[in-house]
Amino acid sequence: MIIMDLFDYMRKSRETSTAPLAERMKPKSLEHFFGQEHIMGEGKLLRRLIQSDQLTSIILYGPPGCGKTSLAKVVAETTGSAFESVNAVTSGVKELREVVARAEERLGFSGQKTILFIDEIHRFNKAQQDALLPFVEKGTVVLIGATTENPYYEVNGALISRSTMFRLNPLDEEHVIQIINHAILDPNGLGALSLSVDDETLKVLVRLTAGDARRALNAIELASLTTPPSSNGVIELTLEVLRSCFQDRGFSYDKSGDSHYDVISAFIKSMRGSDPDAVLHYLARMITGGEDPIFIARRIVICASEDVGNADPQALILATSALKAVETIGMPEGRIPLAQAAVYVACAPKSNAAYLGIDEALEDIKQGNFSPVPIYLRDGTALGMEKKRTGNFETEVYQYPHNFEGHFIEQTYLPKALEGKRYYEPTDLGHEAKIQNYLAKTSRRG
Repeated sequence: MIIMDLFDYMRKSRETSTAPLAERMKPKSLEHFFGQEHIMGEGKLLRRLIQSDQLTSIILYGPPGCGKTSLAKVVAETTGSAFESVNAVTSGVKELREVVARAEERLGFSGQKTILFIDEIHRFNKAQQDALLPFVEKGTVVLIGATTENPYYEVNGALISRSTMFRLNPLDEEHVIQIINHAILDPNGLGALSLSVDDETLKVLVRLTAGDARRALNAIELASLTTPPSSNGVIELTLEVLRSCFQDRGFSYDKSGDSHYDVISAFIKSMRGSDPDAVLHYLARMITGGEDPIFIARRIVICASEDVGNADPQALILATSALKAVETIGMPEGRIPLAQAAVYVACAPKSNAAYLGIDEALEDIKQGNFSPVPIYLRDGTALGMEKKRTGNFETEVYQYPHNFEGHFIEQTYLPKALEGKRYYEPTDLGHEAKIQNYLAKTSRRG
């Protein structure tokens, strides 16, 4: 192999392309698109649509660096379509009209389709998104929108209804390593250099970039171009060298986006699933991402009641205390009561019996499954009016439980239409086991 020195390589790079490595390595074919097997694997819908050139407008959503832009370009290359790209942050209706005019000209002159790629499509306002609709409906352009947000929350419903949604996941470690190795060997990438990097170092690089292929390639390129070769002409990319290319790893969390919904969902499910370690992990992610601590505290309160309930009544008390504490002391100290309450809820015995009970009772009311309150349970004023009207009470009268042994007396409290109905079925866990025993002793549960 002929090994160029660093200056020869840089000179050649300037002559052929000034684009960064990540841009030069964008795949040109389906074979070089790594990852996303759930939508791009053999036989999967998106791959079939691309291969058969039957793709209509789609919206790709997922975290940064997972391949949204690359996939859009692969679609254009594979289908022989023209590729037009606009950024929703810097482009407006004027730019869209210019793109559409060119697309109409191509379609009329040669029949060539146009892929219109709109990055950060969620940043278009409603008027801009509405301006796209006629051209999407007529097929003047094939829209490929890309966003890091959840499109169901951020994109115009009319566009959603005319597009197919595809979610892209963070790239697996093996896929990012494949992308890096391809860049190291490809003549259009770093193939002109003699680079040496071991597998373990690559794995650390992937962790440093959190599965973001673009950041991984940027790091490899920066390390390659700033590390002098050894005496044998080989550039050694060590772990220390790569670490030095990351001044700040950064943290991907959008309080109004997909990360918000995914992480809070995982946080709640981890509390429900009794995993305090996962709870602290997701709590840390939300705190680091700047999530509203009051929002977090309210979720803990809900979980304490919905998922712990009477199995440990102390959980709700602690959770509401944590909410009050965070309101009083703020952050960063608020992280401590948040952690205490979340861990307590995670470690508490679980019961959703009260939650299920109230929902069943509400459903009965909604369906009209009820009857008047028994007269002996009504307000005293109502009883007096009944006596004045009829001259007497009904034979049944209210029995005051505290007047009887054990502070309990057998009498019916449910309306006649629901006699014998059970909404609350306590478990045999935690404090609810005591409740279960009490109800059995009072003959309310057989």
